[in-house]
This record gives sequence, structure tokens and C-alpha cells, in this order.
Amino acid sequence: MFIDYTSVYLKSGNGGNGAISFRREKYIPLGGPDGGDGGRGGSIIFEANEGMTTLLDLKYKRRYVAENGMNGSGAKCYGKVGADVVIQVPVGTVLKEKTSGKIIADMKEHGTRITVLKGGKGGKGNAKFATPTRQAPDFAEPGMPGEEMEVILELKVLADVGLVGFPNVGKSTILSMVSKAQPKIADYHFTTLSPNLGVVSLKGIEPFVIADIPGIIEGASEGVGLGLQFLRHIERTRILIHVVDISGSEGRNPIEDFDKINEELKSYSEILAARPQIVVANKADMMEADSQFEEFKEYVKAKGYDRIHLISAGASIGLEALMKDAAQLLSITPPQPDLYGPEDMYIPEDKHFTYEIEVNEDGVYVVSGSFVERILDSTNINNPDHMRYFHKVLRNKGVIDDLIARGIQDGDMVRMRDFEFEFMR
Repeated sequence: MFIDYTSVYLKSGNGGNGAISFRREKYIPLGGPDGGDGGRGGSIIFEANEGMTTLLDLKYKRRYVAENGMNGSGAKCYGKVGADVVIQVPVGTVLKEKTSGKIIADMKEHGTRITVLKGGKGGKGNAKFATPTRQAPDFAEPGMPGEEMEVILELKVLADVGLVGFPNVGKSTILSMVSKAQPKIADYHFTTLSPNLGVVSLKGIEPFVIADIPGIIEGASEGVGLGLQFLRHIERTRILIHVVDISGSEGRNPIEDFDKINEELKSYSEILAARPQIVVANKADMMEADSQFEEFKEYVKAKGYDRIHLISAGASIGLEALMKDAAQLLSITPPQPDLYGPEDMYIPEDKHFTYEIEVNEDGVYVVSGSFVERILDSTNINNPDHMRYFHKVLRNKGVIDDLIARGIQDGDMVRMRDFEFEFMR
């Protein structure tokens, strides 16, 4: 089953807590603190794998949680690092942050690895807080919490050439005749429900990958039918082969079909509509008069398209010339630039050291945020050593300077969660 769109929930592992421990051994009267650091939590990593062609595995497993780091222990033993979770995805998968829709990564090459969520950092054990003046610290850091996120995965096939056109115009037949691909072929609409890829390899030309994109219909750029799902698969193609049923066998007008497909491409993406096109008039063996093609050819040339081929895919007429023309056009067409610019990229926030300062109606400076939770969770407010460390962290992280910038004076009250203290410079 071809699955090209899904979403998953991700959570990296929490960091282990630092240990509070003191060395107590016979004949070692001044053992001192020996609490080890906690281990780092496991990270969530995505890896592009050219051996995969669908997001089927991720469709049915929608939750990935990495292992937590282990707590530190005595004798300066560090906690075990949590195991990472590596998620394999097909080459061509785009990762998006679900809430904003911004791009996290575009997995365009085999072996590409991207760490989407880093594991929480392990907390320091009390051995790390020993100083000449604080020789027996009885506090340690808690581990940093892991991160969580919902991610959308979109698979956009990687191909040099994309076959586009209305349903039942012969795209699958062309693909089956010029490559070893075996797409489903039948005399009804939407026989193809997912992109099919094939490799064209003819004597005298450089091999290239061609994709049969399921039939696009009018309104596809607005989501009619499966339009958006189909259109995204041609975003990476370098050139397009626009296939039209020149015989009008289903009562459609080839010129109107040609214009409608180009309008859908333009509505979806101006960049996509500007891709080089080879126009193919298929089903020549069913054409009633040569004038049908001549009229169509004249109209298409007036629109600025000079590469026009009359073929019959079913009868294998004109296909070799078409593929050689496609190879020649590819040779002079530069690779497509990246689909996404800096403005499209997701920039993760630092959620561990964020805080806000507000002054309430009583004139109390209220400091809130994830930083507050972390510092208070690791502080015993009844212990002088803890409080000295607490004030040092506030100064090092810029909280004291921010309070001063907000106009705080000596003697004013500061509240952090349910803890209040008097401010002194």
C-alpha cells in the first residue's frame, strides 16, 4: 500500500537526576561528595532510506518515545544514557511541525540523518558543586525534561521527469512502454491511485527516472478529488511531459484539456507551472484526421511550447523520439533549487530556560516560566548553601539584570511560583 502522508507523536527521553552522595570509607576521613551526573535522555532521529518507498510503517505506529536517562549514583558513577530512537523514512520525505506547518527537514538524500528532538541533559551530581569554600554540597541538579512534538510527514517522490495529464490519457501506458515499471492499466478513470516510478535507459542517452503521476482533474489545486496529494509529487521533477488525448475519444477537447491542466499547475505553484514542458499528443492511432493534431500543435506553439510530439503509446509509435527529447532537455535543465527557503523553516524554541516577568497589582515582581520550575525543583529554600546557589543561577541566567531593567528596587518582593523573597542587589 502506498502511503505518502501521515503524522506521528514524538517524545525524547528525560535526563537522569544528579546524585547526592558522600564517600564514606574506612581510613578516608575526608571522602567528600561523590554524587555522579545523570545520563542524557534518548533523542528522536530520522534517517532517509532509499530502500523504502512508502510511509506505511509510520501510518500504523504513530507514537515514538525515547528512553529516559538513568539517575547518577555514588562513587561518581554517571547514569546510563537513554537509547535513541531512529525512525527510517523514504528518501524525499518532508518533516513538518504540525502546529505551525513549518519545515523541520527535507530528507532528499539517502543516509541523511536529522535529530528532531534532543534528549534531556542529565543533571549534575553534588560532586560537581564542590568548591574550596563549599566542600560538602548537599544538593544536585535534576535532569532536564525531554521534548515532545507532533510531526507531519509528506512523501514527495524523487524523479527527473513527471508525466501529467487528465485521467485515462495514456500516462501509465507510456511508463510501461519506456521502462520496466508495471503500473495498473485499464480503460477507466483513476486506474492509477499512487505515483509509479520507472527508469528510462535507452542506447545513446543518460538514464533518467520518470514518474507517472495519477490523473489530475479540474479543481485539483483546491483539493478536488485527490488533487493536492497528486500535485505534491511533481514538485521535485525537473521537467514535465504533458500528455493529452489528441483523439478526443472521451468527448473532451484536447486544447481545453491542455489549458485546464496548466491552470491547475499554476494555481498550485507558479514555480511548478514554469517548469520546462514537453507536450505529447497521445492516441494518434485513434485520431480521425491529421487536422486535429495540426490545429492542436499550432495552438500549443502559440502558447510558447516548442517541444511537441505525436505518439501512440499503445502502438509504441514515437516513444523513442520522445524519450530522447526528454533526455536532451534534461541535459540543459539545471537541478531544481530547494523547495523551501529560510522563511519556511521551523526554528525550535528553547523551552528549558524561558521566563517572563510581570508586576502584579500589589507591586510584586512575578517571575514565571519553565526556568522557574527547574530552578525551584532543585532548590531547598531552607538550606543556606542551596540559596547561595539559587541566587548565583538567577544572576548568571540574567534574571537579576532583567528585574533591574524593569525598575525593581531593593526591598521589593519577588515571587517565583509559591516562593517569595526580598530583592537585594
